[in-house]
Amino acid sequence: MITKKRATRETDVTLTLELYGSGRAEVDTGVGFFDHMLTAMAFHGGFDLTLLVSGDLAVDCHHTIEDVGLVLGDALREALGDGSGIARYGDSRVPMDEALAETVLDISGRPYLVFDCPFTVPMIGSYDTQMTEEFFRALAVRAGLTLHIRVPYGKNAHHMTEGIYKSFGRALRMAAARSQGGIPSSKGTLL
Repeated sequence: MITKKRATRETDVTLTLELYGSGRAEVDTGVGFFDHMLTAMAFHGGFDLTLLVSGDLAVDCHHTIEDVGLVLGDALREALGDGSGIARYGDSRVPMDEALAETVLDISGRPYLVFDCPFTVPMIGSYDTQMTEEFFRALAVRAGLTLHIRVPYGKNAHHMTEGIYKSFGRALRMAAARSQGGIPSSKGTLL
């Protein structure tokens, strides 16, 4: 179990992660839709997540969502260690009614994000849809993931976003799965 904390003038984030858990989440970020997405991601990723955030939501949700991505990325990186004994690669396609979300990731130690999702509306409740990309960028950079996320079609922004978080959780579960080998790289290191 890994616990991480980040406190700035904009946010105060406390996060606990059990990477090989049961999919249980206790999340309170102050952004209801984001809580819903993180809960779905943990469930489909099979990891336990406890998260308490106090943020400057009077400004907007940007700092809260981005900082959660940073802290979760730090926790994932620590939980994965040097990558020894993991599958390394994962991918998932999740349909949500009319929308399809795809995530392909490599626990490579080389952070990179490709994000392709044409959201149909700017907001879902108090959740800014453009923050989806910012969350996954922060997470990928801090965790050291090469991460490709795409929604090739969809109309409902809620469905599109939920598909992204679920497909990421499932792809991470696959990539972090334990294997019999050592470091999953021909060069002997993921960093």
